[in-house]
Amino acid sequence: MARADAGNGTNEREIRLIENPDGKWTARNLQAGLTAEGDTRAAALENLDAVVEAVDGDGGHNPTDGELRDLGIDPDVARTQGDELPDILK
Repeated sequence: MARADAGNGTNEREIRLIENPDGKWTARNLQAGLTAEGDTRAAALENLDAVVEAVDGDGGHNPTDGELRDLGIDPDVARTQGDELPDILK
């Protein structure tokens, strides 16, 4: 188990790094309760950093119309739907 400085000099973050039976690596931020996987230890840690940034609001972006279309989603339909979950997800 490793403890790492979170970069602000006051908080520590605890990361658990595990080699899976399939040879991939899992990195878990114990304080945030977030997990990511990668083919290498470095990749797992990079992926974990990206997940933490996205969850903390420092990463990610709203999808562009082109990104939505690439996923087979009509941007106009997606933006006019309400926040109510579909029946299958209730």
